[in-house]
Amino acid sequence: MGPSGALTIVGIEGSLLYSGKAMPLITDEVAGQLKEEFARLVHPVRLAVFSQALADPESEQVKRLVEELANVDSRITAESYNFVLDKEKVESLGIRRSPAIAVMGAEKDYGIRMYGLPSGYEFGTLVEAILDVSSGDSGLSDPTRAALKEITKPVHVQVFSTPT
Repeated sequence: MGPSGALTIVGIEGSLLYSGKAMPLITDEVAGQLKEEFARLVHPVRLAVFSQALADPESEQVKRLVEELANVDSRITAESYNFVLDKEKVESLGIRRSPAIAVMGAEKDYGIRMYGLPSGYEFGTLVEAILDVSSGDSGLSDPTRAALKEITKPVHVQVFSTPT
């Protein structure tokens, strides 16, 4: 845990080959940290990953990462979709580009989408999103929730970050 209590995991590895197989993106050390964090999961979480192997081979790393995350805890499931071929799913979840990860509850979609490979500190953000969706609680204060209820028009919020 970082000084603010936030999970700080920066152990995402590149796709090196080992004995003819791709090495895991999540190291054993990080997998151990994730098991501790995921002990706090309340409800199941679905991770829908959208990639396009032919057009963007790098997007396959995002798919592998999501599959490895799902292997850490049985309450997390991975669903893999092709961004080009699975148009119905792309449209129903509002996916705008690839690679993408939709972080959803078992029964509810909270609208959380992550684009690109969540490496470095972005990986910690993905883990926190999984925990938040699992709890069903955003952590927002009551005054903030009341203020948000006052919004009468749809709002599209995007947060951009760049690894530097």
